[in-house]
Amino acid sequence: MFLHSVNLWNLAFYVFMVFMATLGLWDVFFGFEENKCSMSYMFEYPEYQKIELPKKLAKRYPAYELYLYGEGSYAEEHKILPLTGIPVLFLPGNAGSYKQVRSIGSIALRKAEDIDFKYHFDFFSVNFNEELVALYGGSLQKQTKFVHECIKTILKLYKGQEFAPKSVAIIGHSMGGLVARALLTLKNFKHDLINLLITQATPHVAPVMPLDRFITDFYTTVNNYWILNARHINLTTLSVAGGFRDYQVRSGLTFLPKLSHHTSALSVVSSAVPKTWVSTDHLSIVWCKQLQLTTVRAFFDLIDADTKQITQNSKKKLSVLTHHFIRHPSKHFEENPAIISDLTGTSMWVPVKVSKWTYVAYNESEKIYFTFPLENHRKIYTHVYCQSTMLDTNSWIFACINSTSMCQQGVDLSWKAELLPTIKTLTLRLQDYPSLSHLVVYVPSVHGSKFVVDCEFFKKETRSIQLPVTHLFSFGLSSRKVMLNTNGLYYNIELLNFGQIYQAFKINVVSKCSAVKEEITSIYKLHIPWSYEDSLTVAQAPSSTEISLKLHIAQPENDSHVALLKMYTSSDCRYEVTIKTSFSQILGQVVA
Repeated sequence: MFLHSVNLWNLAFYVFMVFMATLGLWDVFFGFEENKCSMSYMFEYPEYQKIELPKKLAKRYPAYELYLYGEGSYAEEHKILPLTGIPVLFLPGNAGSYKQVRSIGSIALRKAEDIDFKYHFDFFSVNFNEELVALYGGSLQKQTKFVHECIKTILKLYKGQEFAPKSVAIIGHSMGGLVARALLTLKNFKHDLINLLITQATPHVAPVMPLDRFITDFYTTVNNYWILNARHINLTTLSVAGGFRDYQVRSGLTFLPKLSHHTSALSVVSSAVPKTWVSTDHLSIVWCKQLQLTTVRAFFDLIDADTKQITQNSKKKLSVLTHHFIRHPSKHFEENPAIISDLTGTSMWVPVKVSKWTYVAYNESEKIYFTFPLENHRKIYTHVYCQSTMLDTNSWIFACINSTSMCQQGVDLSWKAELLPTIKTLTLRLQDYPSLSHLVVYVPSVHGSKFVVDCEFFKKETRSIQLPVTHLFSFGLSSRKVMLNTNGLYYNIELLNFGQIYQAFKINVVSKCSAVKEEITSIYKLHIPWSYEDSLTVAQAPSSTEISLKLHIAQPENDSHVALLKMYTSSDCRYEVTIKTSFSQILGQVVA
């Protein structure tokens, strides 16, 4: 009888564990947002021109090939060598196809057409015969050596040209990104053959499935080399993760190690990338139109006008990548932007003395400068916040230094702004700018377009609200809530005690608005200060919006920052924020 009871308990325990694991797996495979990526299409029929390799090389690697991507007349022109563009080499990943280059290759071609081919990129792609290198690592070293030979072959295609390249940029998808990093470990490889490395959904930290010693040894060799030689590696590297939609390679594996000596590396999740703001699955990251547009814009901003190739200036490369992938000020990239701008011309100057101000611009016949004197506001408020729904790239907000009412020259604060899906915003702490006498908001003359500009001064303590997360084992039965009853435009909800991978919560934001005729948009941004893994939710008010709260990277032990829910709200609405533990998502985090 006792043994029978024990067996029943064991059976019940195993059934319970299977149920929990199933619940966790369901969350991993199905508990994420819908695919919001737009498909990228070719305007002309894609062609893949096979590049003839030296006979010895072709004999040594009979299964591998090198291709040049093209479309229509562009493809026909480039059948006649030598080439004249900027070389980019695409490396597919596990079971990947060389044809995956077509999305970024086509978008780059359209961009080149827009500028009348002043500059253009030549996209090459390696055919690894769709080898399953994530399951068997025996081919990884062979692939690495073949890529080295491909780079040398590519550069020879430009021989004799006035602006012949001396290096190539590499885009590596999945394991292709690891192969690209492995190039630096080869004995005869010259580091200056690569000028830029962008990896997409590449598991840099460790293999997803360490099934054999070839994979583990390969990882150990690559990562140890990059760590031990960090002082000497000057390769600008960007790792882009897909976010929670990518259940094949979890984003935590894609973050490059933060080494104090290697400052040319960035890691970011696609949901945090400006103008992208979506999570991608493991395959869609190579064709997601929003992300590929961002990548192509960055490539064109990386061009050196003198050499007509990608710049060798490491500082500029990092600045360009930061501009496009980390924080976009809604301005075209400039290497040395003008901080001081002329504010002259036939324009109206209108003083504004109130602490909260809104201006609706529609069919403006003349330019207007709205000036906000800061002296009195400094005595009462700590911060000023401004936003505009006009998402052009012109400067829109300035500051006068030691002026009485207007100034002929002003400090261009537009570079400190941040672009969001429906607005561009600027928040300033007043004590950081003691020499500024006036804030100036510029409204251009517009015809047929309508936009809204808002500014408000506030005390930090009125807009920063603490919300401790619920206990891990509350199972979603209890919740915590805060109410935003004031009519502010911007709030910071501090999510206390949140910093571990195994934590997961559901946040519900309910907005209730007074009777308004026009559609109201609110933006809720989860900001994780210790890694670039922010995510944004755009909601129409009034509404009830659910947001998942979980991490890709745990908070470092020596980091004291607090995760934030940044809320860009409407003064016509009131907001209620509720948080509770999501047990199914906790299981998903543990299983993943």
